[in-house]
Amino acid sequence: MFHRITHEPHIMAGRACIRGLRIPVSLVVNLVANEMTPTQIIAEYPDLTREDITEALRYTACLANEEIHPFAQQAA
Repeated sequence: MFHRITHEPHIMAGRACIRGLRIPVSLVVNLVANEMTPTQIIAEYPDLTREDITEALRYTACLANEEIHPFAQQAA
């Protein structure tokens, strides 16, 4: 589903990265959140493509859509 997103233990401690590069998905999403345009991001990180940026956003949206099941609180 996300062919550009990789998780490799020896790269950025297994964090989600773009195509095995040392560019975490979280960095790309933070740059977009801080109003950098794809053109500006690619100028700063020339190994990235517009498709990489789009997939990072899609990946993050997918994670945000997951259901979170909190642990039941134990009685004191």
